[in-house]
Order: sequence, then structure tokens, then C-alpha cells
Amino acid sequence: MTLLSIVITLALVAIIAKPMGNYLAVAFNYGPTHLDKIFGFERLFYKLGGIKKKDQNWKQYALSLVLVNAIIIAIVYTVFRTQGFLPLNPSDIPNMDPTLAFNTSVSFMTNTNLQHYSGETSLSYLAQMIGILFMMFAAPGTALAVCVAFVRGLSGNKIGNFYVDLTRAIFRVLMPVSIVVGLVFVALGMPQTLDSSVTATTVDGSQQEIMRGPVGSFLVIKELGNNGGGFFGVNSAHPFENPNGLSNMIQILLMFLLPTSLPFMYGKMVGNAKQGRVLFVSMAMIFIMFLGTSLFYEYQGNPVLNDMGMQHDQGSMEGKEVRFGTGQSVFYSLVTTASETGAVNTMHDTLTPIGGMLALSNMLLNTVFGGVGAGFINVVMYAMIAVFLSGLMVGRTPEFLGKKIEGREMKLIAVTLLMHPLLILGASAIALGTSGADAISNSGFHGISQVVYEYTSSAANNGSGFEGLGDNTPFWNISTGIVMYLGRFFGLVTMLAVAGSLASKRLVPETSGTFKTDSSLFGVILVGTIFIVGALTFFPTLVLGPIAEYLTL
Repeated sequence: MTLLSIVITLALVAIIAKPMGNYLAVAFNYGPTHLDKIFGFERLFYKLGGIKKKDQNWKQYALSLVLVNAIIIAIVYTVFRTQGFLPLNPSDIPNMDPTLAFNTSVSFMTNTNLQHYSGETSLSYLAQMIGILFMMFAAPGTALAVCVAFVRGLSGNKIGNFYVDLTRAIFRVLMPVSIVVGLVFVALGMPQTLDSSVTATTVDGSQQEIMRGPVGSFLVIKELGNNGGGFFGVNSAHPFENPNGLSNMIQILLMFLLPTSLPFMYGKMVGNAKQGRVLFVSMAMIFIMFLGTSLFYEYQGNPVLNDMGMQHDQGSMEGKEVRFGTGQSVFYSLVTTASETGAVNTMHDTLTPIGGMLALSNMLLNTVFGGVGAGFINVVMYAMIAVFLSGLMVGRTPEFLGKKIEGREMKLIAVTLLMHPLLILGASAIALGTSGADAISNSGFHGISQVVYEYTSSAANNGSGFEGLGDNTPFWNISTGIVMYLGRFFGLVTMLAVAGSLASKRLVPETSGTFKTDSSLFGVILVGTIFIVGALTFFPTLVLGPIAEYLTL
């Protein structure tokens, strides 16, 4: 039954992806469309903000991106630091610690939602709605806008205008889905109230404070925007955030909705639908391979000793909700790391070594669909690397979408590619060699995995964690905050530069020697490139962590 539910969910993802991708292509089309009448109120926001639909070059677009995000981070940081004095705080939650406020504001504005705090006891309703919920729309809207601009550049068109794209991302994509599915979530039993906590009498007669709040509206954008931060500390393992199997399935569909639709949007915008399908199928192949392997090892469980010697138990239920079971917990863990969402319905620290390694690998590669916008940009980056390597093997100047990929583009791509492992491995080395190692709760190989997972989650803007790590300290708050910021904006800016460079080049006529990037052969080369270039970068780290842990059980 579990396998059938997983197959049905994946089938729904595949069915929805193409129409959603076509909708995105229309939503961001600067020409007249039927959506202009439906969303005519956008003109009011353009007028209030002094926004003119004037095309920007890539430098102007990137500057707008960085400035807007920096200003939002500063405003929300101030809200966190003063929430104790502000209204909508019925539980009298105090002001947030300075380093924790820094980490949290950067975390949610970078689409990471790494939480070094417990949601229900650390943030007021005002901070949840004006701070967290606001950034949950602004962050994915930012990444989606940059992704669309990137695709425009690849197709030879002008980059566009950041403010227009951000407005359209929020009003034409994120808000409509959030309103509709939010009502569904409330109907399924999620709280939606501004009242304070309630006191309940338990079975043994003791008193228990039960927190609640505007959970239903929070959950939609948490999953749709690949945000992942929970209203409650235990995230989607909490029954108020994830009441039953249906809500669990809807959350998985939301997490995958935008990442799986972007290849189809890309195909439509560049005028080559087949190439979009190749990218989609290539990423789907990697995901299914990871999912099948993870399910196999998680159902094997951890080795245990009995009178007959070593054997495996019947599936690991440690850290998992009984209402979801092993299968749906593993499925959710792979979806949330593949989509760079970071929401959890099980504690990833309790996954078997191989299950934890595959969840970690999704973030290390950061291309198995990836998060809203930023993940797809990484997919195209690897596609360009595959084209470049193929060109070197046959002695031809590599071409992508009719544009020659030359030294300038490859230097930018190389720097972008190297930044990801540099942030993860460099920060992990510093943490393991300094006081950061004090936060490790498990000595040995699993302790290494805890540290690497934390920085990988930060650099990949995922936000999930091996929660055994004691990470609410100044060292971890500041270091992961820096990693999250650089992991987010460095790659977006450099790949915008690549798109801007390609947009200015002339089309190269296609010949019999042109390498086709819309064939199954290219899909195989792309998957191979991702594993050779991406996976081998981190293989020694995986050997020291989860693989060594597995071999020593």
C-alpha cells in the first residue's frame, strides 16, 4: 500500500508539472496575455513603488536583487529583536537573541529556513506573520524571478526587470495556490487562529499548554515556496502541521510543484520543448534511483544482534511518526532534500546511515530538481558543463541553445561550481577544528555527518538538519548565517552574468556537427556529468561520515 501511494504521488507530480510549466511561461511573458486582466491590480503596486517596466541589464538586475534582499533582512531582523514590545504576542515571548535573530532573518530570506529555535516558543504571532511568512513569499519569489531572467538570457532575449518579475512571482504564482490550498489545509484540521495557547488536562490529570496559531496559511507557502521552516519545532511531524496521510501527500505535491515544472517552462521559453523534457527526465531518473535505494536500506533497518548472530530488524521506525510509517517518512525526506525545501516529517538524524547519506547527497548535488529557481539554474549550469566536456572530447567549440560557450562563461561557471564545496567543506573543517565541535551529540563518524549535514543544508538553502546537533550558539548562528547568504546569492549573481553574456552573443547556425542537447544521449551525459563532477567532489567526505558509519555498525 505504501509503495502504491508513492507511485500515485509521483504520477500526480508528472501530470501537473507540464501544465504548471506552461502557466509559468505565460505568467512571466512581458507581451500581452489573458492574465493581464486577471491580475490588473499589479499596476497599483507598480505605481506605488515607482516601478517602470523598463528592461535592466544583468548587472542592474543583480544589484536590485541583492539590495532588496538586504533591506528585507534588516527590517525582519529588527522585528525579531523587538517582538517582545510589539503587538500580537499573547504568550509574552521575549525578544530574540542577536545572533539567533541574524541567523533566522538570513535563513528565511535565503529560502533556507534553517531553524536554530523552537517555532512555537521563540516567535510571536507578529514575528511569524510579518517576519517569517512575509519572507516565505519574498524569498521564493526572488529565486523564481532570477530563474526566469536567466532563461530569458539563454533564449537571447532581454533579461527583464527584477521588480516586475518579483511582483509577478508573488501575485501570479505563489499567492493563488496559497489561498486555494490553504483552505484545503484548514479543512483537513490545521489550526488557523490568532488566539493564544490553550490549556488541556491530560489523561494523568496534569496540565499541558498546547500552542496554536495561523498554521494553515503558513503551511502552504512553507511547502510551495520550498521554504521548509515549521510553525512548530518538530515541523511537519507535528499533527497540527501534518494531520494525516492526505495532508502529507499534498505537502509533497506542493514541494515538487515548482521545481518539476521549471524544465517545461524553460522548454517553452527557449522554443525547444524537447530539451525541457530531457532535463526533467534526467533529474527524475536520479531522484527515483535515490528513492529506491533509500527505501531498501531504511526497510532493512539497523543491524541487531540476536542468538543466531547478526540480522536486520524489520524497518527502522526510530524518529518516525507512526501515522506515516517508514515508507512515507523516507519518501518525504528524499522529496524535501531534492526540492531543497527542508521540511521534515521525520527526524533525519535517525535515518539509517545510507538513508541519511542519500538525503545529504540530494543537497550536495543541489540539482535533483532543486529548489524554486536556484535549483534549476544549477541544472542548466551542469548542462553547460556537459556540453563543454563533450565539445572538448570531439575538438569543437561547445554550443548551447545556438550560442558559443567560451572562456568567460566557463570561468563564471567554474567559480560557481567551486563555491558550493568550498562553503560546505571549508566551514565543516573550521567547525570540527574549533569550538564548533562541542555541539556534536554523537562522537565518531555520525558526528562528522552532523556537521557536514548542517553546512550542506545551509549552503544548499535547504534548512533540514540532523537535529542532534546543538546549533543554537553564537558560533553556529553566525557561521551558518554567512554560509547561507553566500550559498544563495553568489551563484544567482554569477549565473545571471552567464545569461547576460550569452544574451549578447549572436546565434550560431546549426550544422551536422552541432551537438544535440535535446536527445536521450545528452540526458545520459548530463546525469554522468552530475555524478562525475558533483558526486566525486564530496565522496571522501561521505566515506568519512555515513559510509564509515554504515560499515562499522
